[in-house]
Amino acid sequence: MSTSYKCPYCNIRYFSNRNSYSQHVNRCINLYDVSTEESNTEVSEVTDMLLDNDDFNRIEERQSVQEIENLPSGSEITDLFEYGDYDADASVSLEVISNIPERFEEILFESSRNEDSDVKNLQNEDSNIERLQNEDLDVRSKSSRNEDSDVEEFPNESYTDLMTLVTKYNLNNKAGNAIIKFFNKHSNLPISPLPKNIETGRKYMDKMNLSRLLYYKHRILVHNNKEYFINYQPVIKCIENLLSNPEISQLFVYDYKKLEIENEQSYGEQYTGNWWKKAKESIPSVAYILSIILYSDATTTDTLGKGSLHPIYISLGNIPTWRRNKEDAKQLLGYLLILSAKDEREKKSSEFKKLVRETFHNSIKFLLDPLFTNDDDDGDGIELKIDNEIFWFFPRVSTIICDWPEACTFSLTYKSTNSNYPCHFCLVSKENLNNTRLRDDQMVLRNKENMLQYYNNGTTEKASLEPVFNYF
Repeated sequence: MSTSYKCPYCNIRYFSNRNSYSQHVNRCINLYDVSTEESNTEVSEVTDMLLDNDDFNRIEERQSVQEIENLPSGSEITDLFEYGDYDADASVSLEVISNIPERFEEILFESSRNEDSDVKNLQNEDSNIERLQNEDLDVRSKSSRNEDSDVEEFPNESYTDLMTLVTKYNLNNKAGNAIIKFFNKHSNLPISPLPKNIETGRKYMDKMNLSRLLYYKHRILVHNNKEYFINYQPVIKCIENLLSNPEISQLFVYDYKKLEIENEQSYGEQYTGNWWKKAKESIPSVAYILSIILYSDATTTDTLGKGSLHPIYISLGNIPTWRRNKEDAKQLLGYLLILSAKDEREKKSSEFKKLVRETFHNSIKFLLDPLFTNDDDDGDGIELKIDNEIFWFFPRVSTIICDWPEACTFSLTYKSTNSNYPCHFCLVSKENLNNTRLRDDQMVLRNKENMLQYYNNGTTEKASLEPVFNYF
């Protein structure tokens, strides 16, 4: 195919080779701000020209057009992705790329034959580009100042939904641009609320102030010459993120509520229970209880079972249960450490098992200490801003949701059903666990006071307790 390509930016160079043409245009793009619909179209055409052969065009047109036309309407796109009904269509771009014929490699090879001569021309044009750069310097510096300023949020809800869709499902630029074209074609809006292309949207996200979403890492220990870091988000930030949601802040409960049904007390929520009432009575009357709920579960991340992560999430008992069960009512607090033994012998040793437990509680301490360490003269507690008002809270860990092995790790009880006191809630012996006729005085609950007494006295084995300091 014999074609002459002219650069749409400098209007100086002509190329017969697509690869050289693309290299030249990419250099010119860095000198000019692409802000009009016409220029955006030209940029997309550069990529299309690289794939400009009859076989590929027929495949691309047939597959991408058919699949894009089958996409749902703009208002349905987010919902379908949310409920997993759109998984097949999400791979539009991947299917197109995977079906490129092998002859495409030959076409690219033929295109590269003339590349050497065009490279020499590219080198000769450096002086022209430098001249253009100097002429454009003032315009670019002014535009740069405007672009560098941080923005707090997306321009509109449609823009937000689109970039959430692209980010959540890791869509490439071509799939995202297909969604934009489909939306603009069928929305019949005079001005599109979406970016001109996905690259523009990604650049906009780069300028956004997303510090509240940043994750950090902190070294907890060094074992076998390996550093172990905990990846986390500050717990205060997690809570602030939850409370920044207007739906959650409007439903947020501050005080104890006595709930009665037919003159009988009911306990439908944490804040209707006796625990909340007693906790509220133990703090200043002008302060409020902040109920902390933790979710933790080690998870295998590959089919062979060799990779795993240990995420821990946080939510608040001040949020009604029906609302707390929704996805946006939880925050990923971090990933707890998973230690590796150098060999099977070390893995089974009591020293390594003790180190694992100590590391777990040291990690929990690091994550949660900001809630309970306050050097202010006013005493304990934290201040949180909700709906532009400042409230004084006393955080309390009310619930930890996990499986039985992890419950033993949190409570530091023996991980064996054959231990004398296998329950991590009480000190009922294993022989009496199925005895429904036990009196109240025979059922001693584990609590901070009696567990600490066993630990300080060095008699942890009498309570089936590990000799490790418990953060809780």
